[in-house]
Amino acid sequence: MPKSLVISLVTAGAILFSLLVILLVWILCKKLKPSQKILAQNSIADHHYKRIPYHALLRGTNNFSEANLLGRGSYGVVYKCILDNEERTLAVKVFNLNHSRYSKSFQVECEAMRRIRHRCLIKIITSCSSINHQGQDFKALIFEFMPNGSLDGWLHPKSQEPTINNTLSLAQRLDIVVDIMDVVEYLHNYCQSLVIHCDLKPSNILLDEDMSARVGDFGISRILQENTSEGMQTSYSSTGIRGSIGYVAPEYGEGSAVSTPGDIYSLGILLLEMFTGRSPTEGMFRDSLDLHKFAEDALPDRTLEIADPTIWLHNGQQDNTTSIRIQECLLSVLRLGISCSKARAQDRAPTRDAASEMHAIRDAYLLFAGKRIGEHGGPRLETFELE
Repeated sequence: MPKSLVISLVTAGAILFSLLVILLVWILCKKLKPSQKILAQNSIADHHYKRIPYHALLRGTNNFSEANLLGRGSYGVVYKCILDNEERTLAVKVFNLNHSRYSKSFQVECEAMRRIRHRCLIKIITSCSSINHQGQDFKALIFEFMPNGSLDGWLHPKSQEPTINNTLSLAQRLDIVVDIMDVVEYLHNYCQSLVIHCDLKPSNILLDEDMSARVGDFGISRILQENTSEGMQTSYSSTGIRGSIGYVAPEYGEGSAVSTPGDIYSLGILLLEMFTGRSPTEGMFRDSLDLHKFAEDALPDRTLEIADPTIWLHNGQQDNTTSIRIQECLLSVLRLGISCSKARAQDRAPTRDAASEMHAIRDAYLLFAGKRIGEHGGPRLETFELE
């Protein structure tokens, strides 16, 4: 056999062998990649707290004592927890498993938290599914601890005289609303599978040490799979639960499926509550009068009259220009809240538009306030940080 032919055959064989190796590597990578993706989705613990047993939670909460109780909800109880030999404080949400839907809520929240990542979402560290000391099923989620509690506690402080230390300034409220709207826009427009929160209200908004907002409690959220319409529900939905009284979209009461406009309605009511200081479940709201109509009837002439009076605790002496600018800001916010909480779903502001407008309102006010401080010096009009 000619030498040149031998060389050609060897070269061709080497090339063919290389192509086969590359093909095999490519096939293995394709098979491995989904497995890695699933593994990442299934891991809801950070590396330091991969597994926390029931007994560690029992000790860390002092046997789930009332002294460590942070709050109660429809699906469970939240406790403050400090693990053995750890300085880090955690929050433990223990689910009530007396009804099958409560167990379903645990599954729904785990599924939602695996899928979503955003700086203004409460951070889940891990979960615990075990048996308690009475031999009963035990399920809990472990979250980062929020030192400033819930937004509800700041809007409606119990048994305390309103002061600058237990109420929110106008700038703080604007920042908190922007954080919440950023989360809702992320859930509706940027998640691989669209997520409907279904229960946006002040008690589900927690505040970090710097008063930035964290949206939590996805126990009744709905996950809509890719390429499905907003009206469709999935196996991850929690049957029969649509939201909380005062915040739930009116069409849900008529049997409509969950949708992004439903979240926008809740967001609109939340926004009106934050800037009027009025809860939608107050006794004054009955028959045809609700928080939406209360605000709508007052605008534009009685804007300052219906605004939460605790806002003014954070303001020093105001000149005419400052008073006008604050009134304009409040009017813009309340109008947005009214736009988001209209009775008909198709009339409500789209998520992206609502978020964009809220950013513009906040930024314009902080820019004005920053300029006034620069011009006049002296004490700050409000406590906030310019971004």
